[in-house]
Amino acid sequence: MASVRLILSYQGTQYHGWQVQPSQVTVQQKLEEAYTAMTGLQARMNAAGRTDAGVHAAAQVVCFENLSPHEPERLREGMNYYLPEDIAILSAEKAASGFDPRRSAVGKHYRYQIHNSWVRPVLMREFCWHLREAVSLEVLQAAATPLLGRHDFSAFRSSGCEAKSPVRRIDALCWQSQAPLLILDVWGQGFLKQMVRNLVGTMVEIGRGRWQPEQMSKILLSRDRRQAGPTAPARGLCMRQVFYEQSTYQQAWE
Repeated sequence: MASVRLILSYQGTQYHGWQVQPSQVTVQQKLEEAYTAMTGLQARMNAAGRTDAGVHAAAQVVCFENLSPHEPERLREGMNYYLPEDIAILSAEKAASGFDPRRSAVGKHYRYQIHNSWVRPVLMREFCWHLREAVSLEVLQAAATPLLGRHDFSAFRSSGCEAKSPVRRIDALCWQSQAPLLILDVWGQGFLKQMVRNLVGTMVEIGRGRWQPEQMSKILLSRDRRQAGPTAPARGLCMRQVFYEQSTYQQAWE
């Protein structure tokens, strides 16, 4: 019996997140069903991160114990046949001994997109947050600066978060404009449930002028979710990449 490592891409719009849940359709459920449809066997798929309902992934990493005689490439072909059109296995290979997609990761890259225009984004509506009110790119970046480093992110943690510790490390945050898009790239060792979306919602409030950029430090130190801004919509968030080598990870954000 050998472990298989998959790189998975999915549009999260129709799914209640990654993790299998009663009475809900999830990405993990569809992937496990595809494996069973192909092989007649069952396997538990473990992912690098549990994306929330409506969140997308460009390169989610998944690992599972393969009980079938099929080689990884054959599994990729067969499972893709049974997967819905909004989920695709990009690659499949034998996993190294002891590989764990979550614990072995040294960093992750998420991207959030805001469509900042009066005209609604018809073709991109499932992949961005539509904001009609003008938001300052410079103020957004100023608000992001205090978040760098290792902090207690309790103020940006959802009420349903099950993480034992609220302490996380953010290595880089960068806002850029590709008009009409405002794009946030964030790299970190790990993230709390809805943490990135809560950070975006708070930065947007500052970018709109509700608060001054200095307020971000005060919110962070308060450790109080009630002091922060709203949760940004899930559709704007995408897991871009998971890193397993420190040198590759550092090159991505330095």
